[in-house]
Amino acid sequence: MNPRILLVIVSCVLSVLTGLVISRGGGSGPATRTRPLIGLSMDTLKEERWQKDRDLFVAEAGKLGADVEVLSANSSDTRQLADVEALITRKVDALVIIPKDAAAMAKAVNLAHQAHIPVLAYDRLITGCDLDLYITFDNVKVGELQAQFLAERLPATGKMRLLRIYGAKTDNNAKLFKQGQDHVLQPLIAAGKVEVLHEDWADDWKPENAKKIINAAITKHGPNFDAILASNDGTAGGAIQALTEEGIAGKVIVTGQDADLAACQRIVQGTQTMTIYKPLHLLSKQAAALAVRLAQHRPIIARDVSPNGQTDVPSVFLPIHSVTKDNLRDTVVKDGLVTEKDVFGR
Repeated sequence: MNPRILLVIVSCVLSVLTGLVISRGGGSGPATRTRPLIGLSMDTLKEERWQKDRDLFVAEAGKLGADVEVLSANSSDTRQLADVEALITRKVDALVIIPKDAAAMAKAVNLAHQAHIPVLAYDRLITGCDLDLYITFDNVKVGELQAQFLAERLPATGKMRLLRIYGAKTDNNAKLFKQGQDHVLQPLIAAGKVEVLHEDWADDWKPENAKKIINAAITKHGPNFDAILASNDGTAGGAIQALTEEGIAGKVIVTGQDADLAACQRIVQGTQTMTIYKPLHLLSKQAAALAVRLAQHRPIIARDVSPNGQTDVPSVFLPIHSVTKDNLRDTVVKDGLVTEKDVFGR
């Protein structure tokens, strides 16, 4: 019989420890295995951000005495499910999934559970299943910070004319970012202080799809707008390409998220206005630590929950920061995410 994992949820409000027993242990790996084996199924490695996540995760797990097998699905749901099946066949002791599609990966979780393998969703929630654990940043708060940045820069007279680029519809995080943005923007829209001229979802978070959205907005409304609320740095980059072609890059507020090197460089250059910094080194290291604990059937403390349509998933949320040119050095450079020379050229 597989060992059981005791997952302890700490109520932030009541500060009371409540035990929740999950009837799944790690995979029954080969008897000759001396170190836990963690399977890391990734949506993609095309973006700089995910390459860093992988490297940090693998390094931290290694320090904690575990091995990691990484498979990347190249943004294919079919391939990601096949990757998970391959990792299950390898009898991993714990499975970490960065899903392309929040709903599609519910099948992967169910398959893992049939093999008594616990599953940690990394940064993106998996919906419609009995997911064991979720680690991420407060994604609603991300959207709120992006929109609050715009709210603090409303025109003195008239209304802010806004274009909105959402992420991939298949990514639950994109919906959470929008939810947070709406919390701040809807009252301003109702009060006539903000007008959304154009909005759309960028398939697969691709910069070229974001560029098409802004091109369509410019074709319809002309270059007469004040800001672009882009949900991440990749879509911000695509939007800025469109602005550059129109000759108005640097004249329009553009938000972002992830503090990618290219985005930090654009902030210094003045073509992007801000980004949300999510300390990926903390996410990767804590996710690795949690995965190792799952693999070793050790207790885990989570202080929050995330409804996923089937259950309240025990969750670990990490802090986020709004970054502009003024505090780049005190945040992303200080933490070593990017270097002074790479960002500022010296």
